[in-house]
Amino acid sequence: MKQRRNDLAGLETMAPTQLREHWTTLGTGAAPAVPTTLLRRLLAQRLQERRHGAIPVMVARELERIAGKPSTPAPVAQRPVLNPGTRLIREWNGQTIAVEVMEDGQFNWNWWVWHSLSEIARAVTGAHWSGPRFFGLTRRG
Repeated sequence: MKQRRNDLAGLETMAPTQLREHWTTLGTGAAPAVPTTLLRRLLAQRLQERRHGAIPVMVARELERIAGKPSTPAPVAQRPVLNPGTRLIREWNGQTIAVEVMEDGQFNWNWWVWHSLSEIARAVTGAHWSGPRFFGLTRRG
């Protein structure tokens, strides 16, 4: 037991060539081509796994799943740019809804001026809708 503790503690003072030799003596093949500090950590993990056993398969899978996620949140989707004169068309309950984008960023539908697509979607459906989603400009999720 004392020998294994010394192996673990001795990793800090080993030269890179000694670390690579020690890796091969563990019977895990050739040492990976990684920086020396990382090789020390990998060797320490291998020694601890030999002493205490490897982590359970379910934990390893969960760690791999977490590691696959990006560390930064995904960028927020930008609102689509609607140029004046663009016509948005949507069919709803057998009725064709055609909206025209005006110069000032407002919308023309049924000869009325609307401030947002959501107002139009609410007037058409009678329920709260995201206007851009109602007209297919964004995707759910």
